[in-house]
Amino acid sequence: MRRIASLAAAASLLALGACQEAQQDDAATADVAESAEAMTKSAGEADAAMEEAPGTRSAFPELAEIPVTLPQLAYVYDYRWRMPAAEIGALQRRHASLCEQQGAAICQILGMSKSGEEESEVTGVLEMAVASKQARAFGALLEDEAEDAGAEQVSAEIASEELSKNIVDTEARLAARTDLRDRLLQVLRTHKGTVEELVEAERSVAQVNEEIDQARSWLKEMQGRVAYSKVTVNYETGTPVTSDFLAPVTGALGSLGTIFGYMLAILIIVGAVALPIGGMVWASRALGRRMAPPAASEA
Repeated sequence: MRRIASLAAAASLLALGACQEAQQDDAATADVAESAEAMTKSAGEADAAMEEAPGTRSAFPELAEIPVTLPQLAYVYDYRWRMPAAEIGALQRRHASLCEQQGAAICQILGMSKSGEEESEVTGVLEMAVASKQARAFGALLEDEAEDAGAEQVSAEIASEELSKNIVDTEARLAARTDLRDRLLQVLRTHKGTVEELVEAERSVAQVNEEIDQARSWLKEMQGRVAYSKVTVNYETGTPVTSDFLAPVTGALGSLGTIFGYMLAILIIVGAVALPIGGMVWASRALGRRMAPPAASEA
């Protein structure tokens, strides 16, 4: 009986353990299901957020910015105005004064010339160096002054020259020559080598210094062309655009004078050619009459 009771107690304990294990498995399964549901929910929320804001993420990887060097351009401005000969000098002086008013750091006069008589064709040229950042604004000021003077604008051109490659090449050449000069100077300081080698090194240093000075001069000149644009203003004579009633008559009279001049020139050319030919013909005929045989004598 005691043995049977012990067996029954052991069976009950095994059954109780199996029930506890089953409950633990059910709890673990529930936890796993809850975790999977939470992960699915978070993934859905992330997809919804991506759909709502499509620009927040790109399909391509972000690349580092590539450094870009701005082109080094040397600008050249050319303006041309036509106006009466008597007013060219006044407008030219007004433009020069306008340049001086900007200051030497903004505008400098490079040259100024005027040729011709007041009654005939008159031409003028004004050359200036203007800071590139203010060049176009300064050109607008020149146009305003010319329009106030009643001048007619014939042309306005803007040209540029790319100097980036030349500047980069000159800078590289300058750096290479500077390194070579430093090495040659180091050789001279250590006094290594024969006398002939030291003399040759000194000559090389002098030649390299000359090349360095030349490269610096080129570089400075190109940088100056980039910093300051060349502005050229041309003036020429011409009839201003007005509503004068006598303007067509004046033009017709001028044309008649030109026509009469051409006719006189043609007459001079014809006379210069016809007179020698006529003289030769007359001389040949006179000589022929003299050389003709005398008339038959009377019987």
